[in-house]
Amino acid sequence: MSTPEADTASPPEVDATALETLLYAAVAAPSIHNTQPWRFGLDARSRTLHVRADRGRSLPVSDPLLRAQYLSVGAAVLNLRVAAAHLGWATEARLLPERDDPDLLATVRLTGAADAASAPYRDLYESVARRHTSRMPFTGRPVPDDIVSGMAAAVRAEGACLDVPDHAGTRRLLRLTALAEARNAADPARSAEARAWITAPGRDTRYGIPFTSLGPRDAAGRMPMRDFTGPAAGLRLPALRFERHAQVALLWTPRDRRTDWLRAGQALERALLVATRHGVRTSMLHQAMEWPDLRAAVGEPRRRHSPHLLIRFGYGPDGGRTPRASAARPEEDREAPRQPLPRLSRGRR
Repeated sequence: MSTPEADTASPPEVDATALETLLYAAVAAPSIHNTQPWRFGLDARSRTLHVRADRGRSLPVSDPLLRAQYLSVGAAVLNLRVAAAHLGWATEARLLPERDDPDLLATVRLTGAADAASAPYRDLYESVARRHTSRMPFTGRPVPDDIVSGMAAAVRAEGACLDVPDHAGTRRLLRLTALAEARNAADPARSAEARAWITAPGRDTRYGIPFTSLGPRDAAGRMPMRDFTGPAAGLRLPALRFERHAQVALLWTPRDRRTDWLRAGQALERALLVATRHGVRTSMLHQAMEWPDLRAAVGEPRRRHSPHLLIRFGYGPDGGRTPRASAARPEEDREAPRQPLPRLSRGRR
């Protein structure tokens, strides 16, 4: 789908084509287990997009506080801002704008013509559709320092932090992730919850992860990739050798409030888009964050260090893609007078 180039003299109309562009970008965001836990609405009078949590697509066992859901929604908010800048709009994002409406996690208001501050977002637009998780082995070729620095700068610009540990620090973080993965595998409720989001032919494939996109296990046991299949018969993933020296980055915030989770989600997606723009593949290692004691251990020894996930990055194959559902149904948001959002056809990102 083609979209107009940004016009800094005057913003475009918020018509159906512009809404389609905005929402295609929003739903292309990463989400834990590809749950896509968001809903969208539009207050046409104020040109404000409403981003709401969809409580029906949560993970009550592994994400009881909804922190991972907030990260996912934050990533969608960042993509809205990127698409708006591409269309020629400047934006104003507010997090948790209404205390008496807890499911309204963010608003993104189209404030006028894009300005110089919009340029960094506009430059990332082409990466939105190309970004996706690769669970495949990477080559082990190091990502240059300037690209890693660019990812860290993108995270800082969104109010979060990105640490790239040395070899010893990387091994420590991977050991904690492996311990969490072992706990998940031994916990029937967590294993069942993860398996519920694997999609197979004949099932509703708008959400979740196709079995063909899961990726292999590490034959050497060094890389603790999430095993969605568990001990289920006939679903054992193949084993391949992963990179010997992994490159990972820890995304964290100084505080651990709901607004911090949303900021971390925006920071995550901005870093992923920067990586994608440079041809770098990424995948997320979230397992240790799902166990309070292991999450605390990940945050040590830095004081007031609230970690959110590990980003594994490197060069390698494209990996399988996951589907996306329609961005919203017109009847879903009735809390304010809003223009109905267009239905978006099913697509793969």
